[in-house]
Amino acid sequence: MASVVQKLAQKGLLNSPPSFLKNGMQLEVIMGSVAYGVSNDSSDMDVYGFAIPSRDFVFPHLRGEIEGFSTKGERFEQFQQHHIKDHPKEYDLCIYNITKYFKLCMENNPNMIDSLFVPRRCVLYSTQLGELVRENRHLFVSKAAWPKFKGYAFAQLHKMRTKKPEAGRVAIVEEFGFDVKFAYHVVRLLNEVEQLMATGDMDLEANREQLKAIRRGDWTIDQVTDYFERKEKDLESLYKTSTLPYIADENAIKGLLLKCLEHHYGSIDAVVPKDAGAYAALREISNIIDRVK
Repeated sequence: MASVVQKLAQKGLLNSPPSFLKNGMQLEVIMGSVAYGVSNDSSDMDVYGFAIPSRDFVFPHLRGEIEGFSTKGERFEQFQQHHIKDHPKEYDLCIYNITKYFKLCMENNPNMIDSLFVPRRCVLYSTQLGELVRENRHLFVSKAAWPKFKGYAFAQLHKMRTKKPEAGRVAIVEEFGFDVKFAYHVVRLLNEVEQLMATGDMDLEANREQLKAIRRGDWTIDQVTDYFERKEKDLESLYKTSTLPYIADENAIKGLLLKCLEHHYGSIDAVVPKDAGAYAALREISNIIDRVK
């Protein structure tokens, strides 16, 4: 089965996508209102995913680059394109290099964490490696989620209060007095991080009826603000008692990354030392000694 990226590229709808996306796509999922169970017929298809680029994009020294000396060659972090019209659908694409995707997930970036926990119906394309990453998604979750999700929620709250509406949303603001899209994202983000800290898991559709009510304008701007203020206090307390680790296990995630790369490229012994774990342990011991000093 072809991925969405492959289908759109074959139709000539993508603007200069990297050549390796054709065979490097590993996971594509629908995000946004569709994943949260609050979409309508006019909702765009927000597609997130990750790809494995050519070997020298992950290991630049293979192209002869010397860190700190050579002029840096071409890099790939992500491919983005918005408003791709493929009748009757319109797509917004955001495809990441697997290394950046893992890093953002490890940092508990809300969008990336959401992409790991979308319901099965929202998985558009997934290879064996895509499935492996989804099966290990709990490796990435940590208490770092709270400040990240809180920051995103506060940003949405600020936009709800102050942002001048875009052309297509003027009528909504005129009807309700504020943009209900920002409002429902405030509540959604707080609900999601509450699930993560309480259970270590997340169901993106768990509060869909509440979110639908907000999008219908059933909540006032004061109700949304009050919800944020109350939840913030509750979640500060939950943060202290949550059994999640304070930070994700970088070594375990690195092991998963290397497993994915080796499966895709074949042996990577020539570029990653077999005793890399021992080197990492020695560095950590050295860091501990330095902190004690």
